[in-house]
Amino acid sequence: MNTKIIIAIDGHASCGKSTLARQMANMLGYTYVDSGAMYRAVTLYFLENGIDYRNKGQMVSALKNINISFRYNEKTEMPETLLNGQVVEKEIRSMKISEMVSPVSAIKEVREFLVEQQKQMGKHKGLTMDGRDIGTVVFPDAELKIFLTSNEKIRAERRFIELHKKGIDATLEEVIHNLESRDYEDSHRITSPLYKAGDAIELDNTNLSEEQQLEFALNLVKEKISEIEKGDN
Repeated sequence: MNTKIIIAIDGHASCGKSTLARQMANMLGYTYVDSGAMYRAVTLYFLENGIDYRNKGQMVSALKNINISFRYNEKTEMPETLLNGQVVEKEIRSMKISEMVSPVSAIKEVREFLVEQQKQMGKHKGLTMDGRDIGTVVFPDAELKIFLTSNEKIRAERRFIELHKKGIDATLEEVIHNLESRDYEDSHRITSPLYKAGDAIELDNTNLSEEQQLEFALNLVKEKISEIEKGDN
């Protein structure tokens, strides 16, 4: 498949968006961008530097000092997030950041700051990106849009297991409460609320294994690229 496309994956918290986007990028030889990690990194910077995100002047000034990048860790075979040159992958996954990231993500200036960077990343196609507004705001013209859904109980259990594998302490009750509040805030924020794009394909992975989910998504890619290449002939 010589034709490269942009794949936008949206959905609620802990639906497995990052896992799917990362696996698709690996299989297709695409660039993978975890947009959620970018919002978490901004949240971490605010927290560590005593920035009051409700103070617009202080917050906008702080954004000028934030540089977010990604690199591939050959030891873990996973991408990792860097904040001003420092690896912060574990720090941004903590419950403390999870509890703060939705209100920070809802700030218009924060979203504009990161969306502009995300748009630049997709200029040359061949990219998978996951988040809340990738198919609606960041790449409204993405060739393939997937909207992931999953049962709330299953999402909470997956998130709980993921946190403990990373050595992050949290109870299942804390995880459930966090997901409920994030779902509400993500769907009701004024700037770029989470919703399914009209041309997105919904994928409910409640009863799917990661392998089944990946196979389904890769078939969508093949179909889309075949459709594009036929149209060019």
